[in-house]
Parts: sequence; structure tokens; C-alpha cells
Amino acid sequence: MNRPYGTILGMADLTPLLAFRWSPRAFDPSATLTSDEAASLLEAARWAPSADNGQPWRFALGHRDDQNWKRILISLPADDQGWARNAATLVVGAHTGGDAERAAYDLGQAMAHLTLQATALGLHVRQLVRFDRAGLATEFDLPGGVRPLVVAAVGRLGDPFALPAELRARETGLRHRRPVADLLLA
Repeated sequence: MNRPYGTILGMADLTPLLAFRWSPRAFDPSATLTSDEAASLLEAARWAPSADNGQPWRFALGHRDDQNWKRILISLPADDQGWARNAATLVVGAHTGGDAERAAYDLGQAMAHLTLQATALGLHVRQLVRFDRAGLATEFDLPGGVRPLVVAAVGRLGDPFALPAELRARETGLRHRRPVADLLLA
């Protein structure tokens, strides 16, 4: 019997690392990442696949209240700063290389690996693409070929009821994904 893909695969078919991955805004403001946890996240990103093994990704980490963390936080829009300030670590993901599309794709792979490793460690990651890229590049004195593409907030879950009402509703609502059939091009 022919059935659409969406009815064949369900959450039960996913590895728990994917099924339980979630991008919260409520982070525990007292939790920290150990140096081993931070190293583990970067190691996972390092082993991501990349075209011709180019590994065009570069990272900057800031741990809560250190100078890097502050420099990253101020690059975020004010509404995101409100919740991101509780993340234990802020990670800037940048890419290098002449083929920007390919490098951005490869960085996405590295960020996905970092995110899944975080899930395996009991951590959560929320990625942001709205931030002052030029300002952040200046703050970190990045060479011209290094382009920041994403900031990721990393930490342990906090209290969603500490969030403003609109974010709290989104934080505590059910997760939704489009059916697989909607994602197929043909």
C-alpha cells in the first residue's frame, strides 16, 4: 500500500537527540557550562561534514558576564537580549572562504552538530540570525573574510514563567512541525 511519507515516519522513528531537541528562550540564569562541556560542543562542531573537508567555520564563545559574552549580547536586538542574558554561553558562528553559500551551508552543519551534542549533554541551544553582524565583526576585530552568520544561546532550561507574557505563551505552547508531505518538492 502506498502511503505519503508523513504517515510512515513519526516521532517514534527519530533518535531521542532529535526528538527532544528544543530551542527555548527560558534559560537558567544561575547555570554555567563547564570547560569540558564547552570543549565537547566545539569538538562536535569540528567533526561536522564540510565540502572538501574545508571546515570553513570559526567560533567565538562568551561565558556569562565575561567580556566576549557582553560583546556578543550587545549585538543582539533588545527583545532578544532580554532572554539571552540568562544563557550560560553565547556562541558566534562565522564562516570563511570564497564560496559564501557553500561555507554558510557547512557552518549550518557544524551548528547542527553542536546543537545535537548540547542535547546529549542535557543543554539547550537557541540560534539567532538577527544581530548586528558588522558591529560584532568590529568588536572581535575579525578579518574581512570571516563573516558572522549566527549567534547561539546555550544553557540549561530556566523558568518559562519568568519570561514576558508573549514569550511565555510561545515557550509553553505545543511544538509544531509541517508534515513531511508539505516539505517535498515533487
